[in-house]
Amino acid sequence: MRVASFYVVNFGCRATQADGAAIERQFKQLGWKQASGPEQAQIVILNTCTVTASADQDARAAVRRVKGQNPGCQIVVTGCYAQRAPQEIAALPGVSRVIGNSHKHQLASLVVSGTGAKLPTGSGPDFAASPSQFDSDRLPGNTEAQNSFVSLDELANRSDQQVTSFVSDIFAHTELLAAPVLEAANDRTRPNLKVQDGCGNRCSFCVIPYVRGHSRSLPREEVIRQVNALVASGYREVVISGINLGRWGRDLPVASKDSAVQEHLSFEDLVQAILERTDLEKLRISSVEPMDWSDRLIDLVASSTRIAKHAHVPMQSGSDRVLRAMHRKYRPWHYRQKIESIRAAMPAAAIGADVMVGFPGETDADFEQTRRMIEDLPFTYLHVFTYSSRPGTPASGMSGQVPVQIARERNRVLRELAANKKLSFMRNFIGASISAITLNVHDGEYTETLTDNYLKLRVLGSLQPNQWITGRVEEVKKGFLVGRVLRKSDTPIGVAHAKALTQC
Repeated sequence: MRVASFYVVNFGCRATQADGAAIERQFKQLGWKQASGPEQAQIVILNTCTVTASADQDARAAVRRVKGQNPGCQIVVTGCYAQRAPQEIAALPGVSRVIGNSHKHQLASLVVSGTGAKLPTGSGPDFAASPSQFDSDRLPGNTEAQNSFVSLDELANRSDQQVTSFVSDIFAHTELLAAPVLEAANDRTRPNLKVQDGCGNRCSFCVIPYVRGHSRSLPREEVIRQVNALVASGYREVVISGINLGRWGRDLPVASKDSAVQEHLSFEDLVQAILERTDLEKLRISSVEPMDWSDRLIDLVASSTRIAKHAHVPMQSGSDRVLRAMHRKYRPWHYRQKIESIRAAMPAAAIGADVMVGFPGETDADFEQTRRMIEDLPFTYLHVFTYSSRPGTPASGMSGQVPVQIARERNRVLRELAANKKLSFMRNFIGASISAITLNVHDGEYTETLTDNYLKLRVLGSLQPNQWITGRVEEVKKGFLVGRVLRKSDTPIGVAHAKALTQC
């Protein structure tokens, strides 16, 4: 029987969502139909995250839920959890196949072959032999894993009751899945394009480098091609993202006049190229590590009306001792200097951060240093995480594990502080005129929009998505700016001037 329908369920970060979009593209290229939900699909792909223990729990719960709702479907588990713990997932009732990040770029072909469905000519993955054997020293939490690798012919002839795993050494892979994430809720608005994957850092708490591999970049010409294709399709704002976005280009050598000197592209080169070689009206940059916010990057974001005034700069801790234990590559004073430089260059910018509480050995004094730094710095929002031990990471074996109730209380304190800072920031715009892009309509009464500096503005009336408006902010209510439309525009304020500058 030819399987006709599929559905992808994504968990976790923007990069995972981008991978899911690429998987959808794979199936569609094979002629498959995307079901309206997991209940209607014959193949359900769970594209997992493993950054915390709760992320793993969510994936396991999803397996049970999908199997209960759709007993006849085949469940394929892929993503970071699949890469980290394939045997653990294969043991879950209802799972048909486990396909790690190492083979995600071949997922659709592997699944089609496994169902016995006929592949179009030339569409199958190119296996000269079985994938390389699992390297347990490089992937935490799988020291005893023995994965089953089979040829496509063997896979097609196996019983559906037998789980087959395709997981190999992620560090040996150079592929980068890239497809824009086009959210149905925000039709023709703000697609997310992943331009970088993997990470060369080794933060002691983080399992992600072990499940996504070395840092690798989507070539500049391909980024430009995809952005231009999105613009031609009518998109007006694009978000570029990655696992370690600021490292884009470090793996892409460029020609040098001095053959003895190896030069590489930089993230700033990519941003400049998008401005110069595309007609994109608004570029939004996702999370960039503090050491990658160079003076050049700050100046680019501050000086161009075509780049959203938004900086997400992971912080993790305000304690020097904790940052060192985390193996972070900056000190609190370095971080403070970056945030102050961004705020000086962009007085109205949104500035956000990731902060972790409960890291092993974090004392009350360490936490107080973090709280005080957050209080002092001009943050407009925070993502606060409670430390979650990840198998095989250095932090999982550290002494001084913080009791859960203490970590949760620290989380609450920072979230409350962040909420107050965000409210204070938002109130600064009452009475002001502000530019925004329309997203979607709620209850037929008002339209939700996103401002240049990452605030949600709700305006009365039903407006089509993907439109630039200028709104008057009248109040702050339930975490939103609330106002009315002053005018609509096909071109955002300042874009025509910005285009003229880039073409000079």
